[in-house]
Amino acid sequence: MIELELPYPPTINHYYGVKAKGGKYIKDKGKSFRLSVLFVVRKANAGTNISSPIEVEIDAYPPDNRKRDLDNINKALLDALENASVFKDDSQIVKLTSTKHAPVKGGKVIVRVLNPEKIAA
Repeated sequence: MIELELPYPPTINHYYGVKAKGGKYIKDKGKSFRLSVLFVVRKANAGTNISSPIEVEIDAYPPDNRKRDLDNINKALLDALENASVFKDDSQIVKLTSTKHAPVKGGKVIVRVLNPEKIAA
């Protein structure tokens, strides 16, 4: 199991932008978040580039009491973990569980990638 404590992700609207002629790009908040995730992954030596089916559990602690959609952070979070080589592609995820908890100052998420070698496809 890999467990990481990461900063609270930006929403997908703040992570990606759309170019005038089509195509997506990563906005500044997205780039900053990706770098933060990469730093934590490297420090934890968790860049294993898993290629087998995985389960991912997310415990989200928002930075404040504003109304927030829990599903709005998953894409940014999973894309940043893929970019940091925790796993090869988020299509490997066979089970995804997200739980929203009480806010904490600054916000955070705790991510667990579970038993990648033991999960049947």
